[in-house]
Amino acid sequence: MLLRQLSLINYKNFESKELVFDAKINCFVGDNGVGKTNILDAIYHLSFGKSYFNPVSSQNIKHGTDFFVIDGLFEKDDREEKIVCSLKKNNKKIIKRNGKAYDRFSDHIGFLPLVIISPADRDLIVEGSDTRRKFMDGVISQSDKGYLQHLINYNKILSQRNALLKYFAANRTFNKDTLAVYNEQLAAYGTAIFEKRTAFIETFIPIFQEQYRAITGGNEHVRLTYNSKLLDNGLIDLLEKNLDKDRALQYTSVGIHKDDLNFEINEYPIKKFGSQGQQKSYLIALKFAQFHFMKSQSNTTPILILDDIFDKLDEHRVAHIISLVNNENFGQIFISDTHADRTEDVVKKIHQSYRIFKL
Repeated sequence: MLLRQLSLINYKNFESKELVFDAKINCFVGDNGVGKTNILDAIYHLSFGKSYFNPVSSQNIKHGTDFFVIDGLFEKDDREEKIVCSLKKNNKKIIKRNGKAYDRFSDHIGFLPLVIISPADRDLIVEGSDTRRKFMDGVISQSDKGYLQHLINYNKILSQRNALLKYFAANRTFNKDTLAVYNEQLAAYGTAIFEKRTAFIETFIPIFQEQYRAITGGNEHVRLTYNSKLLDNGLIDLLEKNLDKDRALQYTSVGIHKDDLNFEINEYPIKKFGSQGQQKSYLIALKFAQFHFMKSQSNTTPILILDDIFDKLDEHRVAHIISLVNNENFGQIFISDTHADRTEDVVKKIHQSYRIFKL
């Protein structure tokens, strides 16, 4: 899969921008604040229907204007695919494929597989479990529409159950039978999600460990484990055991919405005991594993975005990472960096076609 052309109107700091890309490597270079990451984010936006860096869509509109349009011309399975994403203030965002608008954004997820590696990924290590769940759910959802629908349904029922708990507390009343209806629905969707996550992790872990060895030379032992209370109990049992707690808190305290991923290096949490370089290598391995998993599931080579690739890595390790993508397993790559000469020195060693965009 390739992105041939990109057109931006009023997206972030661009009034108007048109770009034609190389089929292999595209590098955006320039000082901080000139819009390198914004272009990469626009590409991400076309794939996922949202920004990677700012989930508030209206804040991606250029100041002083009231709309944005992102227009991308892709090549997939020997066909041209035109994707247009647009938003006008106080209106719903619209995503069109070849002129036809999607009824549901979820129908677009997975059509244009893409993996981004960015300094913002450090949130996966330092932030709470919600960030890591979103990563896991995002990877699975791109190749499993049923999983995505289960997630949507689960979160809808969860919201309704929480509202009911608040209603009970406000009105000093309680109806166990009504709550049981929500428990059964949560358990049905939650169990299906848990089983999918378990199967995903079993497949994903060896891919991740192989990628980490390739990046670091295998001198460190890393672990990735799935942490869920459903590993020991059914969701119905968990909900019933925690009923008094939920009534007191007025929200659902157990379920797959509390699951987490544990990241470890040499048997210790990487958040506390990993250096910045080790954390960065761990995250890159995680994203490379995502790339290979998605490619195997979709039979389509995802686009790879490397935002500020030199951040917290020395040039030797960057060159090593870039060399890993110098084979037939990878397709089109987009890179951003602040130093044009440094970037060109690295990409020249790959012996692939490339284009440098100086912003």
